[in-house]
Amino acid sequence: MVDKLERFKRGLGGFFSFEVDEESPQRYDVLRRNLMILMVLVTFVPLLLMAGINYHEYRSVLQKEIVTPLRGLVNKTKHSFELFLAERVSAVSFIARAYPYEELADPQRLNRIFNVMKQEFTGFVDLGLIDANGVQVNYVGPYDLKGKDYSEQGWYHEVRVRGTYVSDVFMGYRRFPHLVIAVEQLTDRGDRWILRATIDTQRFHELIASMGLDPESDAFLVNREGVFQTPSRFYGGVLSQCPLPVPRVSYQADVIEAVDPNGRPVFVAYAHLVHPGFVLMVVKPRAQVLQAWTTLKSELLLLFFGGTALIFLVVYKLTGILVRKIREADERREAAFREMQHHHKLSSIGRLAAGVAHEINNPLAIINEKAGLMKDIIEHTPDFPKREKFLALVQAILQSVDRCRNITHRLLGFARRMDVQIEVLDLNDVIGEVLGFLEKEALYRNIDLRLQLAENLPRIASDRGQLQQVLLNILNNAFAAVDDGGIVSITTWDADLDRVAVSIQDNGHGMNQETLKHIFEPFFTTKKGYGTGLGLPITYGIVKKLGGCIEVQSEEGRGTTFTVYLPKKPPEFTKE
Repeated sequence: MVDKLERFKRGLGGFFSFEVDEESPQRYDVLRRNLMILMVLVTFVPLLLMAGINYHEYRSVLQKEIVTPLRGLVNKTKHSFELFLAERVSAVSFIARAYPYEELADPQRLNRIFNVMKQEFTGFVDLGLIDANGVQVNYVGPYDLKGKDYSEQGWYHEVRVRGTYVSDVFMGYRRFPHLVIAVEQLTDRGDRWILRATIDTQRFHELIASMGLDPESDAFLVNREGVFQTPSRFYGGVLSQCPLPVPRVSYQADVIEAVDPNGRPVFVAYAHLVHPGFVLMVVKPRAQVLQAWTTLKSELLLLFFGGTALIFLVVYKLTGILVRKIREADERREAAFREMQHHHKLSSIGRLAAGVAHEINNPLAIINEKAGLMKDIIEHTPDFPKREKFLALVQAILQSVDRCRNITHRLLGFARRMDVQIEVLDLNDVIGEVLGFLEKEALYRNIDLRLQLAENLPRIASDRGQLQQVLLNILNNAFAAVDDGGIVSITTWDADLDRVAVSIQDNGHGMNQETLKHIFEPFFTTKKGYGTGLGLPITYGIVKKLGGCIEVQSEEGRGTTFTVYLPKKPPEFTKE
């Protein structure tokens, strides 16, 4: 991938000259500029986009000037129809619940109730009381309907099932459009009776007129079978069949395209009333929309420049992404090269450390053997002069040899992969053990040790001794970085399903970005005069050997944070 990007950059460099240093960060800006010039010069996308832009603008005009206002108008008027019918149904239901059957059967009382209804609610034509057998036992209105039997009519059975009934618009022998509202009431004794009212549909015409449609448009109500419930301006009168298709059921207002019987393309806005099953439809000629489309054509030049600007924006974004990818590839390559150098240096110092440790271990073995022999001779000679003093001296020699052996063992651990001694341990306990070596220094220098150790931290399988060395090396660096009275914070937490983490943060002098690039290189040190530059490389190698990783964040003047992630399972079982 990197080689391909390099060849691509060299090819572009032959076409457009780079007048900056290849190692300068400005080369990416020059590359992006040349790419943008090349893409803008060779593209003819504005010509290809004209049709798509025109179509988009056409749809936008429809949505803005026709569809959205129509949908809002239909939805608003639909709610007005529903409110009108709901008020009338509520009025009839209230009377049926508020008055007992005996009072409603009284002609004078029913007449008084009906007069109040007409004053409070417009549109009521008559009011009748029907008994359980379907016979109208009391009636108030302009016709002689008392004693009429409705038991065989469909609406009577429907109100017995549903409890409330609102009919479609019909003429009847009254010869004017009206609809019926019927409510069934059940008494405590189980008796059933129905209160029936007739509503004049004149209010429907008033609601449609309030929509303020232009002379070329039309609005009407139909039932779900497509029968007009109100007269249409162009397509028929009340109770005639609507020639336009009845839209699918949707209680949200919507707009569809259709062709009317006169061959005119029209837009049909519709909304279904919840109760009864009426559909409010508004028809608007499509020619009005074409006027906006004609106006849009005169703005093609503006669209051309808009398309050119859009192309420039797309090119700008694409070139930015491409150059960013190239830059990231360069940075990954440089990071890989630095890591390769780092591993090479670690390999070299490892071979050197192995040789030194081997040469030291040989004389140490001889010293240990001779000292042990001297100890045996002294112990088996009861009258040996100054016996206790010589035994103490020999013991000191053996302890020093053992100390040297541990040092060379650690050096060999850096030089080659040694067998780790895995055990299940608590990371918090290991931190406590390491702090035991540093408490006196912290107390002497007045360093504020702040522990934020997670409770119930999962136990991990790792090498206790090597973890102690890792933590001791990092803590030694933190102590060296802070002044007397400084702060060193140690935090542990459960990082994820597979790892735990520990961070060591100090408020010391910090490091710049250039120093951060080299801290894990052997012999690199900022402790001029007394640092060896081996502590962090050894730490890095141990953490990698244990299957973990280490991260460093630092800022000059604000301190440094080392974060070590350790696997919960042994390295050989850790998923890569």
